[in-house]
Amino acid sequence: MGKSRKNRVRPNRADPIAKPVKPPSDPELAALRESRILPVVKDLQSPDIKSRTAAAGAIANIVQDTKCRKLLLREQIVPIVLTETLTDNSIDSRAAGWEILKVLVQEEESDFCVHLYRLDILTAIEHAAKALNETLASTEPPFAKLTKGQQRIVWDMSHSLLVLLSSLALARDEILEAIVANQNVVRFLFRIVATEAVPQAAFEETLSCLMTLSEDNLPLGQAITDDQETRCYDKLLELVAAGGPRSVFVCGVLHNVFASLQWLDHSPGKDGACDAMLVPTLSKALELPPPSNKANGQADSWAQMMQVALEIVASIGTDLQTALEKGNRPQPGSASKDEEWNGFEEAEKDDDAMDVDEGSGDDKDEEDDEEDEEEEGDEEEGDSDDAEFDEADLEKVTGMDSEDDNEDDLDDLPTLRELINKAIPQLIRLTNIAVDDDNSMAIQGHAISALNNIAWTISCIDFSDGENANIWKAWAPAGKRIWQRTISPILEADSADLQLATQVTSLAWAVARSLNGTTPLSRNEHRKFMSLYQVSKAQQQSTITSDADDKNKEQQTQEDPFQGLGVKCIGVLGALARDPAPIDINREVGVFLMTLLGSAGEFGVPPADIIQALNEVFDIYGDEEYTCDAEVFWKDGFFSHLQELQPKLKAVAKGINKRAFEELRIKADEALINLGRFVQYKKKHAPKVKEAMQ
Repeated sequence: MGKSRKNRVRPNRADPIAKPVKPPSDPELAALRESRILPVVKDLQSPDIKSRTAAAGAIANIVQDTKCRKLLLREQIVPIVLTETLTDNSIDSRAAGWEILKVLVQEEESDFCVHLYRLDILTAIEHAAKALNETLASTEPPFAKLTKGQQRIVWDMSHSLLVLLSSLALARDEILEAIVANQNVVRFLFRIVATEAVPQAAFEETLSCLMTLSEDNLPLGQAITDDQETRCYDKLLELVAAGGPRSVFVCGVLHNVFASLQWLDHSPGKDGACDAMLVPTLSKALELPPPSNKANGQADSWAQMMQVALEIVASIGTDLQTALEKGNRPQPGSASKDEEWNGFEEAEKDDDAMDVDEGSGDDKDEEDDEEDEEEEGDEEEGDSDDAEFDEADLEKVTGMDSEDDNEDDLDDLPTLRELINKAIPQLIRLTNIAVDDDNSMAIQGHAISALNNIAWTISCIDFSDGENANIWKAWAPAGKRIWQRTISPILEADSADLQLATQVTSLAWAVARSLNGTTPLSRNEHRKFMSLYQVSKAQQQSTITSDADDKNKEQQTQEDPFQGLGVKCIGVLGALARDPAPIDINREVGVFLMTLLGSAGEFGVPPADIIQALNEVFDIYGDEEYTCDAEVFWKDGFFSHLQELQPKLKAVAKGINKRAFEELRIKADEALINLGRFVQYKKKHAPKVKEAMQ
């Protein structure tokens, strides 16, 4: 009988179509490749399991270094990890492989996540998630009975998967949809939420991932509420009730779920679920003081928690608009900061009133505008019937009233009630914190943004003729507190921070609009916004170099035109000057606006500023019943200035490139049309006004 052949260890065959990796031309990188990169890549593919495990751990440590990471990517580390390391028999190797990929997505651009998705990383994640889910759900042995080392590996792998899922979901919508459609991945996320004693890092990453996946996502919202295996939704509710830092991230998930399922104030979900149940928890979290010990990243963790809480409150404030619309309350427009009038038409029933459509009108042509005006010609605009700022309101502003007095007035709008009574006091406090580092600066900014979102939503509610009196009663004291305790102190500080100034000005605009002429101005406070406008104008001009061509000048001055500080300053001043504002303030603002309009077409004066100023003039002097119409508009000769403005505005509109700045051109054309109508309207009613003045 012949001898049997001994098994021979054959080396792996080189890929016949693979291109050899060229060493880098930089001598330093070439030396680093030879000394550190090639040895570990070789060991990662070694037949010896110990060598592979050690190499995977070593790569996981050095991949954070930029030079090492780039060299590892050149050596095709990703395909090696995907095809070999993640399927290794050693769980330590697999855990290190996931760690490598986690660091790569954290350090590389979003295109890298798209690359991983195309390499079918989601299938590998699904297999790993399924195995981890089974381990966490196992009863023989229970997960709690595993050794600390075994539990650590499970949580390390889980954390890596969670970071990967979050990064992939943020990269592209199609990837997010694929993740949500993967039942094994979704069950894995639910399992972690339902598991006791989850490490803080893994738990927060799970909730962060769910927040990303659940935004505007009806299928996942339904999956969370319908889940019976882990009862994820019930667990989330328990965590909200428990309070503490973890509850903040839970509120973010539930807010997204409520929004996707349309569980609003007027259409609540299970057991009355809506955002109203989240606001008290978020407000309580905002009261948490910073840790006394700033070591071990505790201060950063606290700051992150505070910022997340503020972002959720800001989102609730914005989504409140939908809740108000669902309740069939009059909504004259959206909460857009650049909301404008579309046009004018005389009222059929009242010849002395001017009708104004407050829709945004960004996507309508002239014919649509005229049709809308005919349909809405019977609606009346006016702020003159709004409640005036009296001594009772002053007591509320100074804190002498009870904040609970408003609770019974908003039973049908519990989210708004909770925002006013619970959240706004905390937001005001956080806008006044000592700004001594990046964290406190970020917290102050997020607090102002949250107030801004709430105020803009309120500013679009119709309070004329006693409409929504219950909302006005609750909001007016809160709005005045915001002005006196947030806006005024920041204005008084006269900070050189233009970003902060822009934020505060946007907030001031919203609050002034919502208070309808009852803003509690300090002496000459309106002049600060005039000064801010001059600062913004100087900044605009400084960005335009003397040798730049006309096209570059236009691009520089018109970038995001209606969100600039200048437009916001004009908006604030217009709101402050509306009836029943004092005549002296009205006159000063009116002169400012007319002077600005007179500079239309001049170098360094953005068209957006001219458009906004013109719209404010329409709003301020749009009704002959206002005292300021006769006392300021006609006595100070504003009418003749507007007549002279027409050819200037026409030139400004024609000078805007339709293709490059479509929105700006549309609004400039609308302003030109409205100016003609306004002039004709005022001319028609001039004899009546002059007769009344005599």
